[in-house]
Amino acid sequence: MMQDIDSSNPKETNDKIEHYISSNLEGLNQQSRNYIKDIVVLINKEIGINKIVSLLLFGSQQVESENTIVSDCDLLFIFKNRVSSRHIKEIERYFLALEIKHNFKEPTSKLTRDVLSVIQRSTGMFVSHFLTRQKYWEQAIFYKIFRVNRVFSALFAPRNIVLGNVIQNSTILYGDDLRNKLRPKIKISIREMFRSTVMNLFISFFALLIGPRKELDSIKYQLEAIKWSLKASNYYCYENSELLDKIVKTFISFEKPKKKIKAERFYLRFLELRQNPFNDLKFMIHTPIRILRIHVKAILYRKLTKRKISRKPAEPKKQIQEQRFFPLTY
Repeated sequence: MMQDIDSSNPKETNDKIEHYISSNLEGLNQQSRNYIKDIVVLINKEIGINKIVSLLLFGSQQVESENTIVSDCDLLFIFKNRVSSRHIKEIERYFLALEIKHNFKEPTSKLTRDVLSVIQRSTGMFVSHFLTRQKYWEQAIFYKIFRVNRVFSALFAPRNIVLGNVIQNSTILYGDDLRNKLRPKIKISIREMFRSTVMNLFISFFALLIGPRKELDSIKYQLEAIKWSLKASNYYCYENSELLDKIVKTFISFEKPKKKIKAERFYLRFLELRQNPFNDLKFMIHTPIRILRIHVKAILYRKLTKRKISRKPAEPKKQIQEQRFFPLTY
């Protein structure tokens, strides 16, 4: 449990905040470290740092090899239940300015913001901060945690897979570790994969639709759709959160020998574009088909492994029965 901080002396408070989180920021780049510190200081100034129950960093910023030019800095703030929605909205007004200041978001025109807000409100994609309350986290209310469209998330979001990835692929920067309170509620089913397929196809087709407007950077949405297809499918297969390059190798291995070269070429281009994104029309056209293949391969793999497990003979039971009928008498 994090000890209370007296916010009456701003200078002393800021020094204490930096002390608490600095050890957990050592592996991050300077851009992310400065952004996180500024946000925490802002929250302390507006409503008080003690209102935060837990602060999680999740996603690609944790791993240097996955941190690319298209990566944002995913922070999840879990506030005490007594913090009102009005206070949370007031804080959130300042977050956009900080994202622009630290180069996690570029200033955009009103038209661009209006277009991109459609997909951001629906999926939470390219949003660098999520603010929720403790009761929503503990009850695993997905749309309240990530502040996304309620109807879209209920129909299409692979809620358990996303939450499972956050739990496994996150670092506690400040406050209490509440991840174990959510872990028992994570139940993975094939419906999660259907939702993931639909959501990522929706994002992919959206990217194709806005492709002609270069200022919208539609390639970033295609890259995110592939990344989350791979992450979700890997979690469905193994229920773990691996590095992206390792997941890519896994899904290349799932391909038939004749298809492997084509798959390798696609994923190599995917990793290259994450480092240097631009609208590659040929790549973007092939993305929806690859998204579909990723999910189908994962569903077939899990189905096959379940079948093998069910066919495995129950040797321990057989040994117990033999002891009953042939007891040791000598």
